[in-house]
Amino acid sequence: MSRPPTFTPPPCARALQLSTGRGPFAVLDARPEGTARGTALLLPGYTGSKEDFIAMLEPLTAAGYRVVAVDGRGQYESKGPDSQEAYAQQELAADVLAQAAAAAGTPVHLVGHSLGGQIARAAVLRDPEPFLTLTLISSGPARIAPSQRERVRLLSEALELTHMDMEQVWAGIRAMDPPEETDIDGASADLHRRWIGHNPAQLLATGRQLTVEPDRVAELAAVRDLPVHVMSGERDDTWPVPLLDDMARRLGARRTVIEGAEHSPNTDQPLRTAAALGAFWAEAGRQRG
Repeated sequence: MSRPPTFTPPPCARALQLSTGRGPFAVLDARPEGTARGTALLLPGYTGSKEDFIAMLEPLTAAGYRVVAVDGRGQYESKGPDSQEAYAQQELAADVLAQAAAAAGTPVHLVGHSLGGQIARAAVLRDPEPFLTLTLISSGPARIAPSQRERVRLLSEALELTHMDMEQVWAGIRAMDPPEETDIDGASADLHRRWIGHNPAQLLATGRQLTVEPDRVAELAAVRDLPVHVMSGERDDTWPVPLLDDMARRLGARRTVIEGAEHSPNTDQPLRTAAALGAFWAEAGRQRG
């Protein structure tokens, strides 16, 4: 579970509901002073939320970009139906296309962390036109590693077979956390509130997606004129780093490894991650120019 340093938006950002053709989505909308160099749409990972990008908002707006971090349907503060069918990957991809249209009306820089990366990829494969660039943060070519598939299986069984509620599952997760991680700068209450906000149907459906996702790298590589960026930490137990290296090679993508980070560079090393994103977007802009 990613652990953002705070759930309080910086002064550059507002928490609001983004109205789209597919319903409202909770977002953090961060804007620079003056005219923005572009707009970025940021998608969180499994069990995550828009707050996973919160420490990157100020450095990215300081670099001149507007940033819209989103709770997908059924995540934290974005409501979603109780039917697992509503969270099929193509439904979530259609949501991303609607979010991009509502946020900017012009092409955006698309960023997805972990599960969010695979949803971002599906959105690009459905229609690449709304996107200037694609950045995949700690998001691999296909299904997650065996150890993580087992974690998803245990969570799914708890929710679906034993009929534990979200409070009971939360208690079990906290009981398994290392003692030094039971509270980080008082963030436990925020993490609990986020967990309870997730719709169990969303966790079940997207967890299943993570365990069966096929390799679609060749499809993505065939998308013309879309700069792609593969980012990760130095270590990753969800998709091994050598697998991400190979994916970047197959895509002909820019590759960035964030020193001092693991599966969530956006929360582990937000300043370094923001700097790498800004550099990629600026380079893509120069190439377009």
